[in-house]
Amino acid sequence: MVSTSTANDMITEEPSSPRQIPRLTRRLTGFLPNEIKSIDTMIPLKSRALWNKHQVKKFTDGEDFQDRFIDHVETTLARSLYNCDDLAAYEATSMSIRDNLIIDWNKTQQKFTTRDPKRVYYLSLEFLMGRALDNALINMDIKDEETKDSTGDSNNTEKPKEDSRKVISGALDELGFKLEDVLEQEPDAGLGNGGLGRLAACFVDSMATENIPAWGYGLRYQYGIFAQKIIDGYQVETPDYWLNFGNAWEIERNEVQIPVTFYGYVDRPESKSSTLEPAQWIGSERVLAVAYDFPVPGFKTNNVNNLRLWQARPTTEFDFAKFNSGDYKNSVAQQQRAESITACLYPNDNFEQGKELRLKQQYFWCAASLHDIVRRFKKSKRPWSEFPDQIAIQLNDTHPTLAIVELQRVLVDSEKLDWHEAWDIVTHTFSYTNHTVMQEALEKWPISLFGHLLPRHLEIIYDINWFFLKDVAKKFPKDMDLLSRISIIEESNSERQIRMAFLAIVGSHKVNGVAELHSELIKTTIFADFVKFYGPSKFVNVTNGITPRRWLKQANPKLAALISKTLNDPNEDYLLNMANLTELSKFVDNKDFQKEWDEVKLHNKIRLADLIKKLNDGVDIIDREHINETLFDIQVKRIHEYKRQQMNIFGVIYRYLAMKTMLENGAAIEEVAKKFPRKVSIFGGKSAPGYYMAKLIIKLINSVAEVVNNDPEIEDLLKVFFIPEYNVSKAEIIIPASDLSEHISTAGTEASGTSNMKFVMNGGLIIGTVDGANVEITREIGEDNIFLFGNLSENVEELRYNHQVHTQDLPADLEKVLEYVANGTFSPENPNEFKPLVDGIKHHGDYYLVSDDFDSYIATQELVDQVFHENKDEWLKKSILSVANIGFFSSDRCIEEYADTIWNVEPVKN
Repeated sequence: MVSTSTANDMITEEPSSPRQIPRLTRRLTGFLPNEIKSIDTMIPLKSRALWNKHQVKKFTDGEDFQDRFIDHVETTLARSLYNCDDLAAYEATSMSIRDNLIIDWNKTQQKFTTRDPKRVYYLSLEFLMGRALDNALINMDIKDEETKDSTGDSNNTEKPKEDSRKVISGALDELGFKLEDVLEQEPDAGLGNGGLGRLAACFVDSMATENIPAWGYGLRYQYGIFAQKIIDGYQVETPDYWLNFGNAWEIERNEVQIPVTFYGYVDRPESKSSTLEPAQWIGSERVLAVAYDFPVPGFKTNNVNNLRLWQARPTTEFDFAKFNSGDYKNSVAQQQRAESITACLYPNDNFEQGKELRLKQQYFWCAASLHDIVRRFKKSKRPWSEFPDQIAIQLNDTHPTLAIVELQRVLVDSEKLDWHEAWDIVTHTFSYTNHTVMQEALEKWPISLFGHLLPRHLEIIYDINWFFLKDVAKKFPKDMDLLSRISIIEESNSERQIRMAFLAIVGSHKVNGVAELHSELIKTTIFADFVKFYGPSKFVNVTNGITPRRWLKQANPKLAALISKTLNDPNEDYLLNMANLTELSKFVDNKDFQKEWDEVKLHNKIRLADLIKKLNDGVDIIDREHINETLFDIQVKRIHEYKRQQMNIFGVIYRYLAMKTMLENGAAIEEVAKKFPRKVSIFGGKSAPGYYMAKLIIKLINSVAEVVNNDPEIEDLLKVFFIPEYNVSKAEIIIPASDLSEHISTAGTEASGTSNMKFVMNGGLIIGTVDGANVEITREIGEDNIFLFGNLSENVEELRYNHQVHTQDLPADLEKVLEYVANGTFSPENPNEFKPLVDGIKHHGDYYLVSDDFDSYIATQELVDQVFHENKDEWLKKSILSVANIGFFSSDRCIEEYADTIWNVEPVKN
């Protein structure tokens, strides 16, 4: 990163001080503080008058929207009534809605600039935003703008209008379009993959809703992680062309171009050999970080925060000399090399070039974001000592940890601060959220690769580690083993590596886990030495949450409407105060309410059945006649051995084999149905491209589906389906349809999980282990309303040890399942295809304890069958009580806890 470029001074989002804002501009933004009376005389009076006359206004009703829509169709899109299709209608609708958001966005940024509060910057490598249009319609209220008297003061004549979704739907209908068809045109933004990214998206929604002055910083991936196709049962990765038609929701900031440097060497005068003194990093490669802004509206507030995404571009796109000499390939090599940085999320790091690209990606993003944050702070003319008083930076996992080192470099090398003064500023600015208790999942970088790419940063890390270990040695002078265990530099047998989680802890003032069990585990396991050194106060818990606006109102509008009607809450205040849901418990025995509740679930199950039929080439695998009596058992999340999708599919195989055995022994299909009632097992999720075992699990699921779904003997009692390309928009259909969702990770491996919260918020029950947020969900909704099984986290290490030193007999039911998997029943063309999955359990230690939990899992599934099929009223009561008590898991509560206990920031309201 280099010093601020001239282009950055042109940024108009935030003037350097309130008094530089012309009075006219302040009137346009709706903000005229009493203490500001001066007018910038540099702007001619005639210009101010013209600007005031033609100030941009939000549309306030359906007719205004239609005018704006037609303007965009004819001028922005250069189309007309006669060639405006659904895609053009989506683009025009999105740009019209975005116009309103941008007006509020401008007011919000000017308000923050003028009041100059402490701000939060949330750094996340993923922001799994999902579709933006429907979310904007839910969060945006259409109402008359304030009218102001001659002094600029509001005369409070706001008049609330109808629900904005209904207004836009009606307006589009008159224009000849259906809102549902228009919404379907929007691709999911390819900015994330799993729970980490979805959590970040929920957080930026809640920060806007809670009026927290905050920005998110991420990367604008051209192809996302990948588009998942299932071909012959295998996951095949293809490019995700989510930007093919542009992105109507982003604002391209070509004037914000930040140079970012890589490679090279460190230069310092001969008289100054200390790495603690300012040095000059001479890079050998430079790319530009170009900003794209994504407005994030809050719910029932005019506050619109910003998500800034960086895209990599070359400093010189085209080498004309090489082109003229016939070297066509190398003439664009620099462009391709730069653009590869933001091409994909998580480049495959199974090879050296992939590792380097991933590290490059992380530094590029951290350097650009820090440059932006520092630039904004410097405009305030405050002393550097006030930096932590004005700025809180949250690291979402270890991916942005380089921001700690980059800020130290900027303060020492560019701003010439004393090393220790700079480090004090750094450690009071950053806080770190940990998302895993598994050592193998903690990010590490080889010293050789790191030093080659970021030579100055490696020096700084060595110095950080030196001073840290010096402090540790003072406190524990005779404990050499502790120094080795706690060092940021890992001295491994192969090559020394940088432990990024350790660096994040040392460079932050707070470290938080994301569920009570997880936060306790990190203190007693992977970070126990740091607790010993720092004491427990540095480590806190903030249990994850989800936004009810998307995951209840948007994903499940019929349930949201039923709740609103039942609570007599036409304004849907419960979406801001989720504790209000507890009133639903009063209706748990009301038969009419139970019936309406069940009808909502049936509607959602039909909607999911329609999606599955569409994805299955029009073939309907679900018996529509008995859909309400069919248990929808769903597990959708990232495919990983610790999440144990393999145990789920082994359970399906067990059920299938038991049904076949009954039939072979002469049982009638009715008897089989009584023992094993109707059920459809639904899976979804992506495996990392280089994760062989996870991809094999996907293949097994699809192979089992091929056998089970085409077996006429069991009729429609059991079906299996894998939903390809699982994403947010599919989740909004899948989650509301669940009767049962599976959260069955090995105890002590799942940090929190957020899909468990989404399923419960939509009235689905959980089968799960005592792991992650399942523990707190159980506490909130009651043990009677969740199906728990399996070993506890405190037993896991002992069980793993026993597997290593003793030959363990497998449960008979699992042994039979593995026999059929191994003998080619589900892979007749390649009988040994699934041998690695079998061997992992039988011969390689069963690290994720499938064999230890299998019998408990099967017994709990039998209990699920019994309750769902034999006592439906009881099931409905459990569903209602679950939703009634899920309010704790709102991300609004989460953000309030972060603001109070970690960031020390206050909301800034109008």
